[in-house]
Amino acid sequence: MDEILLASGNPHKLEEVRAVLVPLGLRVTGLDDLATVPEEPEEDGVTFEANARIKAIAYARATGRFSLADDSGLEVDALDGAPGVRSARWSGVEGEREVRDAANNRKLVESLRAVPEADRAARFVCAMCLAAPDGTVLAETRGTFDGIVTLEPRGGDGFGYDPYLLLPDEGRTSAELSPAEKNARSHRGVATRAMAPLIEALERS
Repeated sequence: MDEILLASGNPHKLEEVRAVLVPLGLRVTGLDDLATVPEEPEEDGVTFEANARIKAIAYARATGRFSLADDSGLEVDALDGAPGVRSARWSGVEGEREVRDAANNRKLVESLRAVPEADRAARFVCAMCLAAPDGTVLAETRGTFDGIVTLEPRGGDGFGYDPYLLLPDEGRTSAELSPAEKNARSHRGVATRAMAPLIEALERS
């Protein structure tokens, strides 16, 4: 296994995953690197783990490559875990990623405007799944990144809900962390680093 397909066209995700896996000697490609991008599978799982599994298996079988997929989102305690697995399209607004992100963030702020900051505990969750070319699930990991939701966006790095997740111990939002800081702490960084030794073990077996 010298190459892994990251089942995502999101350049930010690709950058985060490459930072961890490339030093292992792995080449990490994204969907945009493919000559023909397979049809996107329907993510109808009720958990992050189920959706990551759906994507990894579908893209592995469609491309004949080892495929790594993640399903990530924001869970807010005051919203009973919402937006959860619907994080990417929570607002119902369609369009480019930036348009959806802006609409989702507006909904987040409006949903929590009357909630005291102390009660706005939240976390990013990332479930990750690696599948073999035949669709066999080889490894699964999970990472979380805890904070509280702030109603005022801060920071120019990151994407999605990053400007709104405040890290109380840092006094900064996820979007104010440098790429290296974010990789060291983020949900996707945690899940990817947990995946790394599993991949190494698979290569030795």
